[in-house]
Amino acid sequence: MKINHINSSGINPYQRQISQQTQRANKSSQKTDKVEISSEAKELQKASQLEQERSRKIAALKQQVQNGTYQTDAEKTAEGILKYFTGK
Repeated sequence: MKINHINSSGINPYQRQISQQTQRANKSSQKTDKVEISSEAKELQKASQLEQERSRKIAALKQQVQNGTYQTDAEKTAEGILKYFTGK
């Protein structure tokens, strides 16, 4: 007795459904989230970093002044004063 392709149409739709579900699951698992930071946010971040750097420099200068180790260049100071008052 030989039995070939009997009621195979009932099995194929089920197999197709399973393969379609696995394909959908694979596609959905491949999706990733993306985060884009605006240029304004990047500029704010840079400004914040610059502000922190300035604060550190100011703290170091204050410490030098308190210790009496702060040195200035008299010529540069005089040039700055002249430029300010003459408008050059």
